[in-house]
Parts: sequence; structure tokens; C-alpha cells
Amino acid sequence: MRKTGKLDYLEMPAGTSGLNEVKAFYSSAFGWKFIDYGPDYAAHSEGLDGGFYQGDEAKNAKPLPVLYSDNLEQTLIDVEKAGGTIVKPIFSFPGGRRFHFTDPSGNELAVWSE
Repeated sequence: MRKTGKLDYLEMPAGTSGLNEVKAFYSSAFGWKFIDYGPDYAAHSEGLDGGFYQGDEAKNAKPLPVLYSDNLEQTLIDVEKAGGTIVKPIFSFPGGRRFHFTDPSGNELAVWSE
């Protein structure tokens, strides 16, 4: 349900790799489905929560989309198989474990599990 003042949408650039490659990556790695709105835009509906952090890592940082997985190891394999690059292997943090990857356009995302 949409509410005033609540996070509602996340847009990421397709970059130089192109929209078709990015769509193929997320479809293959995570099963995402897309609706095309012309040749330059594709939408998805895959859920969203968020948080903020501070400290040395926050300096010059960009937003980090974080996805969930029931099977972190298998998702890491799926990301690599789909063409993603692992930039931080699986590590523990308060609340679970996660890894970071970049998609074909260079966007960095994380995947976490309890």
C-alpha cells in the first residue's frame, strides 16, 4: 500500500551494458520479471525496505540495494552464472550473512540471509 513519505521505488541505471543485458541478468539470477515502457525503460516489482549507516564506510558511498535469499550460497552461484561479479564474498554481520556483487552495468548490490 502506497503512503505519503514512504519509500516506494528504486531506479538503477542500465549503464553502457544496455537494458536487455541487465534484464537478462536479473531474470536469470533472481527470476525477476519486467514490463517494458518503451525502448529505454523497464520496470519491476520486487519489494523494498531500507536503512541508513554512518562511519568511514559511509563516506562517498552510494545507495546499496540489498536483496534477500533463503539459500545464500546458491544465490551467489546464480549471480556468478548470470554474469555478476562478486566484490565482497559471503561475510557475517549482526543479523545474518551477506555478499556484495556488481551487475553487468556496474551497479553494486548485496544479498543477505538470516
